Amino acid sequence: MITTGWRVLMLLACASPALAADAALADLGRKLFFDPSLSSSGKLACATCHDPRYAFGPPPGKAIATGGARLDKIGSRAVPSLRYLNNVPEFTERTLLKDGGMGPAGGLTWDGRAGSLHEQARIPLLAPNEMANASVAAVMSKLRHATYAAQFRQLFGTDVFRRPGYAFDQALRALEAYQQTPAEFFPYSSKYDAYLRGEAELDDREKRGLEVFNHPGRGNCANCHDSAGVGGAPPAFTDFEFDNIGAPRNAKLPVNADPRYFDMGLCGPSRTDLAGRRNYCGLFRTPSLRNVALRDAFFHNGVFGSLREVLQFYQQRDVLPWNWYPRNPDGTVNTVNDLPVELRRSLNIDPPFRGREGGSIGAITDADIDDLIAFLQTLTDGYQSSAQQLALRGNGG
Repeated sequence: MITTGWRVLMLLACASPALAADAALADLGRKLFFDPSLSSSGKLACATCHDPRYAFGPPPGKAIATGGARLDKIGSRAVPSLRYLNNVPEFTERTLLKDGGMGPAGGLTWDGRAGSLHEQARIPLLAPNEMANASVAAVMSKLRHATYAAQFRQLFGTDVFRRPGYAFDQALRALEAYQQTPAEFFPYSSKYDAYLRGEAELDDREKRGLEVFNHPGRGNCANCHDSAGVGGAPPAFTDFEFDNIGAPRNAKLPVNADPRYFDMGLCGPSRTDLAGRRNYCGLFRTPSLRNVALRDAFFHNGVFGSLREVLQFYQQRDVLPWNWYPRNPDGTVNTVNDLPVELRRSLNIDPPFRGREGGSIGAITDADIDDLIAFLQTLTDGYQSSAQQLALRGNGG
């Protein structure tokens, strides 16, 4: 349905100057997105880390990006997917949360500090561990010599590069326009979307996985990753809220070699405006689960490498914590070890957590994990029903 609507918009663009201009802006944004010459190394494009083959997320083994002028700066957070960011609300501290209270929600990046796709596009261009441009003027110097510089001038004026700040802002607008292309960034083309439209059936394992996913006393995944949608809209598989799951410290991140360093999400260090809100420390925005089966690094620090590992962590975190956290010198378990000790109180304890250390696993079983993985695989875009496959073969596809 969404894809059909996009085709209609593209047809209308031929007759509508406004839509045609939007299409031209998106086309320019596409060229910017795939251009490695905009980085200080000349080898890193937006698409290097946000690969369209992996739902604009990281390719295998590349979830913790390496950037900088010499491509020797290793990031501290897992690269997120850029798909389905079109419906993320702006960050606010006064959202009515599902528990009835008021709190933070929305915004882009793991800590919500970017208020729009426009703002988000700025970050990697100037970040020292990403594209590592020293200034806006440095970006514009590269853009002035790009193969599509004439297209840039045609859209924004022949003297556009004489005003670096203005030109940079237009480049961000173009990247934003490209990321609002439905067919590429929010196609809603998974098997689960087809199932919701009545165009596909889930098999028995997928159905069982969906049941566990939704059950408040078992997987309870839908508590944060809504699977039903609101008002007829496709589900986002996130509540856009912030949570502390207690992800273990990732010893593979160079930044974590310093025992004094902690990535505390909303309260820093990447985000600085909420540094004084200690109750926000350890909170990261709940990501969408769409295309989650394409990833090989999970949580904000990429500590886990498979869906099975993530689900086993949910299953065992409280009852078998020694499976996930190191032990202290006295033999006790150093739980939630990626936050300072005094800031470990905001931990999520909703089911399937809340178990007793050393107790029995009860909320989700190993068989449930198998079924959950089968269901989560239905959230991958690009599904084709049998009828669609036959139609493609008939058309020579």
